[in-house]
Amino acid sequence: MKKLALFMFTALLMLILVACGSNDDGDAPKNSDVDASNDTVDETEVNEAKKELNMALSVDPDGLDPHRTTAASSFQITNNIFDTLVKVTPEGKFIPGLAESWEISEDGLTITFSLRKGVTFHNDREMTAEDVKFSFERLKNEESPRSGDYANIVEINVLDDYTIEFVTENLNVSLLSDFAYPWAAIVAEEAEADLRNKPIGTGPFKLEEWIPQQQLVLTKNENHYDPAFLDKVTFKIMPDATSQVSALQAGELDIISVTGDLVSQFEGNDSFTIIENETNAIQLMAMNLENEALADVRVRQAINYAVNKEALIETVWWGYGQEIGSHYPPMLKEYVDTTDVIRYDPERAKELLADAGYADGLELDMYLPAPYQAYVDAGQIIADELQKVGITINIEIVEWGVWLEDIYTNRQYDLTVVGHTGRLDPYILLARYHTDSAENYFNYSNDRVDEILTLVTKEVDEEERLALYQEMQEILAEEVPALYIQSPIELVVTASDVAGYVSYPIDIYEMKDVYFINK
Repeated sequence: MKKLALFMFTALLMLILVACGSNDDGDAPKNSDVDASNDTVDETEVNEAKKELNMALSVDPDGLDPHRTTAASSFQITNNIFDTLVKVTPEGKFIPGLAESWEISEDGLTITFSLRKGVTFHNDREMTAEDVKFSFERLKNEESPRSGDYANIVEINVLDDYTIEFVTENLNVSLLSDFAYPWAAIVAEEAEADLRNKPIGTGPFKLEEWIPQQQLVLTKNENHYDPAFLDKVTFKIMPDATSQVSALQAGELDIISVTGDLVSQFEGNDSFTIIENETNAIQLMAMNLENEALADVRVRQAINYAVNKEALIETVWWGYGQEIGSHYPPMLKEYVDTTDVIRYDPERAKELLADAGYADGLELDMYLPAPYQAYVDAGQIIADELQKVGITINIEIVEWGVWLEDIYTNRQYDLTVVGHTGRLDPYILLARYHTDSAENYFNYSNDRVDEILTLVTKEVDEEERLALYQEMQEILAEEVPALYIQSPIELVVTASDVAGYVSYPIDIYEMKDVYFINK
């Protein structure tokens, strides 16, 4: 099957729809020796005469203070202005960032970082462990939307200028991942008053100009420990997708993201490169098990048998997608293929409905979020499929604020179509299925799932954790509290002389690795 185009999630979706993890080295006593650098690039292929790149963004950042935002559009920018102690590779491995190395205590409650020496902020002041302490205390402050994620850190101790220790109250086997997210950025205290508009970090780029709703310009930080190839990156704010296509074709842009309906305009053209990247995200139709009919696993299985997911992906997402059978994206190492557990079989769907007492039909309400046309289209196609097996669907399209309050928070729905995007720890992706989770908008409950979600928070053996996560995926594939549709693929088109652009398991851009090649 072809792969699925990435549906561009808005910043608000990132606020509430958490997702998945990746390769987790958090239980290792010491970090890998792998360094973060551009040393693997053949310098002879780098075009030294072309150093300025233009990239389109559909959404303007809502500010450039990494501790005071949850917007993906902001982190895509701030990740280039600020550094974190730990970096993540496209494969989800953790490598040194501002920290050269780290050690985790035997009880797993303390992590100690050794910092790079000679790192300076954009104002030329040296960064020390005191700056790291200030940054994390600020991140833990109640004004930070991520404060809850760091509440487990109860002590931050500066051991010397280049050594800092974090002590946690409870064991967190994925502790290292908390230091790799773009919101865990190290900031300069003297710039705190206006970090939103005038950010001062240690990152590979400095902010030169930001004209809201027009463009944002970054220039190279010559003093960075892993300097960028490019001298300047200009992000042009262009909400209209067709305008982005026209600008790329005219040579005014070098990189854009596209959906599957537009990518054909670049196929077979040597002037452009089409990149398909797996993403740390899934899309599904959730079911509310508070509904008496949906509480019956036979009805939920019937719904899954009734929908041709391959045809759905082809119709709504132009055939670009990875079909899934459980709540897990294929790009992650914990993934187990469950797509064969329930395959399209409308006759089997009718049999199960009859067994459950609904031979004469069933009526359900579906609520679809208005801002997301792909989800609206998918819901309407699913409703047509369900009608064929005797399930009548009443569709109501609601505004995003209504969806957040009534459907997601208050769970007043039967069916809804939506997406979940990624984090680095698998637990965060799956924890919503715990009976008592505030994010369990499925109202799903399974004793073994609850047990697994308790065990994985304490299990330090990576193979044991892997087995537990895979068992949980298999349970969800059998009990299907949702119709698991697919995992998206990011579609990016670049000018053919652009190299070094890759995707990550979190929503960031690493523009320091991008360059132009000699042609």
